[in-house]
Amino acid sequence: MNIELVGLAVLCDDPRASAAWFTEHFGFEVGIDLGWYLNTQHEDHPKLSVDFVLRDHPSTHEVLRNGRAESLIAFLVPDVDAEERRLREAGVEVVMPLVSEPWGQRRFQVSGPEGLYVEVLQMVAPDPRWMRDNGFAAEAER
Repeated sequence: MNIELVGLAVLCDDPRASAAWFTEHFGFEVGIDLGWYLNTQHEDHPKLSVDFVLRDHPSTHEVLRNGRAESLIAFLVPDVDAEERRLREAGVEVVMPLVSEPWGQRRFQVSGPEGLYVEVLQMVAPDPRWMRDNGFAAEAER
């Protein structure tokens, strides 16, 4: 499989409001705005697209129109603490505070409109004991 672009479609009731929140806080820009469909991309990541689609638009399959589809997108960053401060200061709702996981991640999650959640994470050194206790002995010794 030759993947030229990775895209996430977020089904929502107000695509413009959802895209506005996303672009404001994560540096993406709207490329296409059809009202019922907005495409966003990030200048530094041309092979990633996050689209916001009107939930009940005829182009959306019936199975997806009948429920509340919630989405989680994750961004790996070099300084998760700085990103958490930046988003908190911007008034974004932090629904999972910063936590360092024993398997080697430091992460937090924020909530946006219409069931969109964003996890921001940084890779950190895993806890050697946790790694050993969970069958990753070789990795724990590195």
